[in-house]
Amino acid sequence: MNAHLQPTGSAYFITKETQDIERHTLSVLVDNEPGILARVVGLFSARGYNIESLTVSETEHGRRLSRITVVVTATPRTLVQIKLQLERLVPVHKVHDLTTEGASLERELALIKVAGSGEHRAETLRLADAFRAQIVDATVESFVFEVTGKPGKIDSFIGLMQPLGLVEVVRTGLAAISRGQQGM
Repeated sequence: MNAHLQPTGSAYFITKETQDIERHTLSVLVDNEPGILARVVGLFSARGYNIESLTVSETEHGRRLSRITVVVTATPRTLVQIKLQLERLVPVHKVHDLTTEGASLERELALIKVAGSGEHRAETLRLADAFRAQIVDATVESFVFEVTGKPGKIDSFIGLMQPLGLVEVVRTGLAAISRGQQGM
């Protein structure tokens, strides 16, 4: 018997939650049919799991398959539950945890509007060049930049643009794929 787990005066074994929160990227292959995204998101919301990023698009038109990329943060035990519950959904074909299954590539796209004039304008352009941001719209008083890359790169660019006149940010969410010749 695990007497060391039993607190004094309690009739129940109470184990303290000691697992750390981890960030994982899940790739979910599903049938491209109406309501599938609602079912996947409903699974997360019904159990109180938080979604940090969500992207979905049809990837194989002939087979009518879509790929959902979900970024979640949870304890390892909760992540196992999430994966098992996703695999039980009927239109789900495969669930892969790209974080644990080897090397993968992650990219995100952001559109970032920055307003300003004078020295701020020149500094904005210099930093955009350093981050390889593309100008997709320019006026006398503002720019809209397109930035792609890892989320950390986009976060850094946004942080540098804030004091220069950041107006608005739109992000697509993470798209991820495993490295190597094997597909999902």
